[in-house]
Amino acid sequence: MSDGISEDSADVVGVLTERIEARFDMGMDQLKAAVAAAPTANPDATDVVKWHGLLVEAQSVLERAEDDLLAALQTQPSEVDDPTMGLAHRVNAAVTARDGRAMVVRWLLDPNAPGKKDLAAERLARLRPRTGPAVQTSAPNRPAGSTAPATAWRSARAAR
Repeated sequence: MSDGISEDSADVVGVLTERIEARFDMGMDQLKAAVAAAPTANPDATDVVKWHGLLVEAQSVLERAEDDLLAALQTQPSEVDDPTMGLAHRVNAAVTARDGRAMVVRWLLDPNAPGKKDLAAERLARLRPRTGPAVQTSAPNRPAGSTAPATAWRSARAAR
């Protein structure tokens, strides 16, 4: 990989945590607190904190799966049984989940990543939660004596 994270890196979470802290110029605990206090103030920080949390969770699941597999392998004779093979598949799934979340964090941290400066980026921006109502929630002010559109429609229909 060209971004400094090797395929064999055991500390993907640590490397990405350092990049997050450098990008936002504060420690993860401070960043989490800032996002918790004002989640809409910086949508980029909010997204990074969310995905970092998912990455940390995936890393924990992976470590538990690896420990379970190692314990099972230590009790196995030369041939691996089906339950142990199931543990190996669980490790593979956990690696895939962790790596996928790491890719999302890397994408969020890269301002020049594909899809951030084109039509896809505009669509993504429209999907972000809004801070206020998307449509007017109160009746518009009408001059006294004017009729509402529904009333005007009904009267035009009756005239036919």
